[in-house]
Amino acid sequence: QVQLVESGGGLVQPGGSLRLSCAASASTFSIYIMGWYRQAPGKQRELVATIISGGSTNYADSVKGRFTISRDNAKNMVYLQMNSLKPEDTAVYYCHAKRVVNEYWGQGTQVTVSS
Repeated sequence: QVQLVESGGGLVQPGGSLRLSCAASASTFSIYIMGWYRQAPGKQRELVATIISGGSTNYADSVKGRFTISRDNAKNMVYLQMNSLKPEDTAVYYCHAKRVVNEYWGQGTQVTVSS
């Protein structure tokens, strides 16, 4: 069982930045594919970004060039740096961990982009 705890969400003005953090309890954290997803009101949960152990990343087209996912395997942490935020980025952001057929979700953190 892996526990994921997100932090760093909040209210930010358009054009602003936020950094989300996710702390994982897994003792074998480094072998998990880590990711961030988000779910806006009335919409399905969607992929934001993923990162594998070696550091290769993948991003949704809507966040490319604005968001950066990173991980620190020594600290069991994954981060999402979000720049140039837009109102359409408003959503609950979830940390996700996957290894083979096992996957885990955090409780989510709210990000609201509004003036």
